[in-house]
Amino acid sequence: MEAFVKMNWLSYVVPNFKSAKYVLEHNKYLTLIELLDESQPYRELNRLQDIELSKLSNNDPILSRIQGSLIGLAVGDALGAAVEFRSNAYMQKNRVKEMQGGGTWGLQAGQWTDDTSMALCLAASLIVKSGFDDYDQLVRYKWWYRKGYMSSTGSCFDIGNATRAAITKFENRQRQSAQQLGISTSEHYLDRIIGEKRSQINFNAKCGDLKAAGNGPLMRLAPIPLFYYRSKSKAIENAANSVSLTHGDKKAIDVCRFYSALIWNAINGISKENLLNQKFYYNNFKLSFDKDVMKIIQGSYKKKHGYVDGIRGKGFILNSLEAALWAFYNDENSFEKGVLLAVNLGDDTDTTAAIYGQLAGAVYGIEGIPKRWRNRLFQKDFILTLANGLYIKGKTFDRPRRTSEVIDDVQEDKHKTKKSNIKSSKGAAHIISECK
Repeated sequence: MEAFVKMNWLSYVVPNFKSAKYVLEHNKYLTLIELLDESQPYRELNRLQDIELSKLSNNDPILSRIQGSLIGLAVGDALGAAVEFRSNAYMQKNRVKEMQGGGTWGLQAGQWTDDTSMALCLAASLIVKSGFDDYDQLVRYKWWYRKGYMSSTGSCFDIGNATRAAITKFENRQRQSAQQLGISTSEHYLDRIIGEKRSQINFNAKCGDLKAAGNGPLMRLAPIPLFYYRSKSKAIENAANSVSLTHGDKKAIDVCRFYSALIWNAINGISKENLLNQKFYYNNFKLSFDKDVMKIIQGSYKKKHGYVDGIRGKGFILNSLEAALWAFYNDENSFEKGVLLAVNLGDDTDTTAAIYGQLAGAVYGIEGIPKRWRNRLFQKDFILTLANGLYIKGKTFDRPRRTSEVIDDVQEDKHKTKKSNIKSSKGAAHIISECK
């Protein structure tokens, strides 16, 4: 996580958009889209009954990689959470080998921090809106910050300074828009009303400071290329769009464009060797990136000794990218080894590992992540359900036919998903099993 504000999460109350009495009286089954608009979706997972999920075939390697990327993000986050902000010197004496509780935030082993919470908010928005909706994404980030939506504790207990400032700016713009429209309403209905009228009032969702270059947009990135796995151009274009909601620096935008391209190619079966080849950038992009980003792309991370060689797991987005790629480069094709390399660098341990996990999980698939960690991960089945939702909705979204000015978009359509030949059983709620 970038520079942060520590929250006293015990002082916040879990959001209650619907009263307990309402739930008892209306205890109906929910579709995935309905579930994701609940105040705390994972607590309502047992009410999920979704026809699209029930028809899902779990034998597609692309699905395994999508699951691996989202679970990999959360596993990395959970592994690093207990030692977040610990120095490299401390980590050399107290190396992390397994998930553990306590530490920085006093979490239970397997619980995750803001990295996963924001990624789940982004995934939920993409699924509910069937594509990129900047306003809806900010609404969900706001729900997380103010009401603990998608938090593993039920409250927002840490948040990056740039992200917090952007959400506050978003709230101010909502109120200004309400005055412009001459409406006075509760905060709950404000989100919906402004959303419905945003084109009328030309609502600007770009709330990121132009100098903000923390790792916040990179730590939550994976759902973008996972949802747009059939369109490289949209995966990269919307990676850039997602950054500007909370961060405005060109370095942050270029980093997320590049990392989204890495994840997209990994999802579509491109080998690790080709991902780390210097030709990867030239095969995927047309425009020039920031010169400091280019140094990393050209291989500054290809070092053996990590911290001794200048690799730092800090909150600056360039440090985070370099550290995650260093761990990936040196992991010897083992998710376990790589994620522990990322954590044991020290400093922003959870975020370095979460960024590594997004890419490594996409390369190695869900089965490449140690089962003992998957099983201990808080709300594993819920995260898998969102991964499955990204896969299903991403397969059917309406892709515009146009040439990107940013990337070379050839051959993006060659990876087609086979139709499922598995019939759903009568009354089946949904599939949350891992892809085999």
